[in-house]
Amino acid sequence: MSMSAARDVSGTRERLVVIGGDAAGMSAASQARRLKSPEELEIVAFERGHFTSFSACGIPYWVGGDISDRDRLIARTAEEHRARDIDLRMRTEVTRIDVAGGRVRARDVDSGAEYWTSYDKLVIATGARPIRPDMPGADAPGVHGVQTLDDGQALIDTLTLTRGRRAVVVGAGYIGVEMAEALINRGYEVTVVNRGSEPMSTLDADMGRLVHEAMEGLGITMVNDAEVTKILTGDDGRVRAVATQDAEYPADVVVLGIGVRPETTLARQAGLPVGDHDGLLTDLAMRVRGHENIWAGGDCVEVLDLVSGRERHIALGTHANKHGQVIGTNAAGGYATFPGVVGTAVSKVCDLEIARTGLREKDARRAGLQYVTATIESTSRAGYYPDSALMTVKMLAERRTGRLLGVQIVGREGAGKRVDIAAVALTAGMTVEQMVSLDLGYAPPFSPVWDPVLVAARKAAKAVNARTS
Repeated sequence: MSMSAARDVSGTRERLVVIGGDAAGMSAASQARRLKSPEELEIVAFERGHFTSFSACGIPYWVGGDISDRDRLIARTAEEHRARDIDLRMRTEVTRIDVAGGRVRARDVDSGAEYWTSYDKLVIATGARPIRPDMPGADAPGVHGVQTLDDGQALIDTLTLTRGRRAVVVGAGYIGVEMAEALINRGYEVTVVNRGSEPMSTLDADMGRLVHEAMEGLGITMVNDAEVTKILTGDDGRVRAVATQDAEYPADVVVLGIGVRPETTLARQAGLPVGDHDGLLTDLAMRVRGHENIWAGGDCVEVLDLVSGRERHIALGTHANKHGQVIGTNAAGGYATFPGVVGTAVSKVCDLEIARTGLREKDARRAGLQYVTATIESTSRAGYYPDSALMTVKMLAERRTGRLLGVQIVGREGAGKRVDIAAVALTAGMTVEQMVSLDLGYAPPFSPVWDPVLVAARKAAKAVNARTS
């Protein structure tokens, strides 16, 4: 029987096809398998790469040496998935979705062989693709994106073989900042070229300035308000510098950290709906809008922002795994929903912790919301307790109602995960005045009597009351 053969002779078994073998796709496949036996549901999954169920978020820490073994980033191998009766076909790329015919066309990457596989239910988990600048030299040896484990291994190989110790990171978002730290840890002289006014555009500029200062304090050269125009190469064809309109920055290795876009080429070609951010549009059950038996999740979809009420694209493994759980439950005949996100993220550069949730000022303005802000400085522990570290907390609240709109935190140890308090408050729709009375844990080793988030909430509540009185 061919690989594309239809259902078994009894005609009772359905086939679930999954495109993409990472977080969302394999979470969906695994959850569906938990709920449906192989006799009830056949599961076929396609993954074009060498690895499945891996943590892309961990790649900068592997490159930087915090994690020594690549395999520690793999949550479940292809063999482990197959042992659970999931027909996972590695190094196989889906090249077409035939919605009307209920089938997908797949190509073996190594042999080039192509074939059709029919489906009763389809999961699209094609992830995101890194933004690669369309400029001279972008594909030169020594220029690296960091999206997959293969990308990480290629970068490590370059760092091991390259004699020079000069690195340029293009972009200062999460990946750019984390890769700057990784390269510093490996003993490189690091320059970060950023087209924004400050690093971490997910923060307001005043909070990004704190990140800028800390990065320079670590020996990283920050070049802001600079657009890369080309990547220069030497006589051997390898990268030698990154050029902007005003300057050239010598480089023995270049890392691109410009960001990602949803990988929805297949979906768009199949006529499936995409949003303003080019991500697939789904309902609360993660079902592609207008298609009863097609679901999508992970970095290729747009999700509802619970604070602004708008769709947005957020590429995070936390969301992808939750999407997969919801999809797998629904594809197996159960019921689950994914209500949306508040936009929580946390990162670090060396000992500086960076966190945010909810809306920035420009997000609030774009949504038509009037707001007040409050910014405070506090400490991670009681001021008299050893190793107490400073942190800055910025809070946005809606002008008339006092509803919490967003929080940003920059500080040392103990700062980053405090954003989770705000994430819960945002999800619950709390006001800043209600937050002031939250019963948070206290002891001198963990917090001042007034937790920094509550100090910011108290200041924001005063600002709200001043505007409404």
